[in-house]
Amino acid sequence: MRRSQQEFAASHYAPRARDYVTSTVHSTGDDLEQIAAELRGRSTARVLDLGCGGGHVSYRAAPHVAEVVACDVTASMLEAVAATAAERGLANISVQAGAAEKLPFPAADFDVVLCRLTTHHWHNMEAGLREARRVLKGAGRAIFIDSVAPAEALLDSHLQAIELLRDASHVRNYSVAEWVAALARSGFAVEGVTVRVVRMEFATWTARTRTPTEHAAAIRSLQNGAAAAVREHFAVAEDGSFDLTVATFVVRAGT
Repeated sequence: MRRSQQEFAASHYAPRARDYVTSTVHSTGDDLEQIAAELRGRSTARVLDLGCGGGHVSYRAAPHVAEVVACDVTASMLEAVAATAAERGLANISVQAGAAEKLPFPAADFDVVLCRLTTHHWHNMEAGLREARRVLKGAGRAIFIDSVAPAEALLDSHLQAIELLRDASHVRNYSVAEWVAALARSGFAVEGVTVRVVRMEFATWTARTRTPTEHAAAIRSLQNGAAAAVREHFAVAEDGSFDLTVATFVVRAGT
């Protein structure tokens, strides 16, 4: 029987949960500071961390709100989040298994939805966004954060290729324009977009997903043979390290 994308992603990340809890790229960043700033003064809020991964959004949000529900398709990720929350004394974090495209929550169940660095794994981006809107209260707000693709086809193709070689569960990075359009179609009003550049250290980037040696070599071959415009855009270094663009979309529930 063929596995769904959600099942494939869950099995793919099952042995990697602890790597994401300890990942510096995932546990730090100005985008996390932006989330904390957005949540200050919302001490009664119930928050969904959608596609929680290693739980870093949950840990950052928990001190500011009443409750955080960390949701993910990977059981070992949820186990790691629950254990880490307990270690840190964050008793208001609970975990729930579920796929973005079919969330196990009633409508209007959350005051805030937060989603960071996971949408590129979703089988159906807009189905997930519609579900996020469904479980968000009418006056609710959401923050979606993900690595984004360049608008130019040449650059986009390069990024999708190396991402897929690095991680077989990768589906697609979307451009900022695609994000804005999809959010609007899914019932959100975009209030702000912040674009940041994050430096990806090649050895750490591939080790975190346990990229097979032959795939890492293929990525390096693509980088070395890429057009000058590609190497310049991504600032590809001799060791394969490169720049990745990450966008933060602050939205509210639309009418």
